[in-house]
Amino acid sequence: MFKARTSRTLLTVLGMSIGIAAILFLVSLGYGLQKTLLERITTSDSLLTLDVSEAKSGIVSLNRDMIKKIEEMNGVDEVSPAFQIITQGRLDDLSADLTTIGSKPSFLKLGGFKASKGVLLSEDNKNGIVISSAVAQVFGKTVDEMMGKEMSFSFFVPKTIAPVEGEAAADVAATESDSVAQSEFNRVDSDIKYTIVGAIDGEDNIVYLNASSLDALNIDRYGQVKVKTSSNGEMTIIRDTILEYGLLVSSLSDTVDQANQIFKVLQIILMLFGVIALVVSAIGMFNTMTITLLERTEEIGIMKSIGASDLSISVMFFMESAIMGFLGGCAGVSIGWLGGLGFNTAINMVATRFGGQAVSLFYSPTWFVLAILGFSAVVGFMTGYVPARRASKIDPLDALRYK
Repeated sequence: MFKARTSRTLLTVLGMSIGIAAILFLVSLGYGLQKTLLERITTSDSLLTLDVSEAKSGIVSLNRDMIKKIEEMNGVDEVSPAFQIITQGRLDDLSADLTTIGSKPSFLKLGGFKASKGVLLSEDNKNGIVISSAVAQVFGKTVDEMMGKEMSFSFFVPKTIAPVEGEAAADVAATESDSVAQSEFNRVDSDIKYTIVGAIDGEDNIVYLNASSLDALNIDRYGQVKVKTSSNGEMTIIRDTILEYGLLVSSLSDTVDQANQIFKVLQIILMLFGVIALVVSAIGMFNTMTITLLERTEEIGIMKSIGASDLSISVMFFMESAIMGFLGGCAGVSIGWLGGLGFNTAINMVATRFGGQAVSLFYSPTWFVLAILGFSAVVGFMTGYVPARRASKIDPLDALRYK
């Protein structure tokens, strides 16, 4: 059939490949969007991290004793507390009111933050600071111009540090600002020259400092603590224990799980659109196999008359349809991959032209590609079932008289 009806066979394979390409293109788009989004909002460490803050009642405080208590729990790998104070920052001849987050260097990493420029806080450089992109705008500079600049600060330390609520540092800033404004505070001028080593994206005027450089402030109450656990199983136990202490606990993994559920629904919807194209292709293949049966009826009669069994005739049709399905799957994977590559390139060209960042919108897991190839062969095999069964039941005498 491949030699005698080459054009028809290739068109049938092409029809199957279009259906497979549609499935690969649409589902890979769903996987790519999911992967890109999660990579931008989280890291592997943040998925095992709990965000701990004080309850509104304020009965239980997040002080050093509580931090030590959490550190001693089984399954806790790291505890990174943070506090927040209002600050006046000075750069060259300019000054501005800012919000300072004093924390361990691991706080940003556990929170899923990534440096858009430079690096994050480190133990080796205690006087290195990280700013949000909004801080650069306050001083009328770009983030690139801010890198390596030195800043000095005056800290306004409340006599009673108000609890910080919220999961993200940006939310922490807004909450603490209101409470500090209503409390009495002491001004502490620091002689330390801090160097800007990194920046993160953000709309709030936040500066992240290494808490070890602020020991002179003698702050004993923290607004938020990030607790990294050793595994997902330990995370549940530790969460329940901390809740029993009267503290609030949340985790980024909860948000990620909800996002994954939404993307699963999206992938199923996209796959259904591709399946529609595949069904149309399968109908075309079924039509081809039926026409092939009618054209080869006399041939089947000759084969049976010289000893070919019903099984041999069925296997011949099954193999032909399965091969066409598999070839359609291979061609469909290639077409879908090339289509995704071209579409992604075009989108990135437009995005970079308007000042955006290039992203990868398509992602195809290896298991998914292999599943598509196997699925295409199965579809081809099933398409040939009825023609193969009819071919095996043909009477040799009737077949020889067939015109």
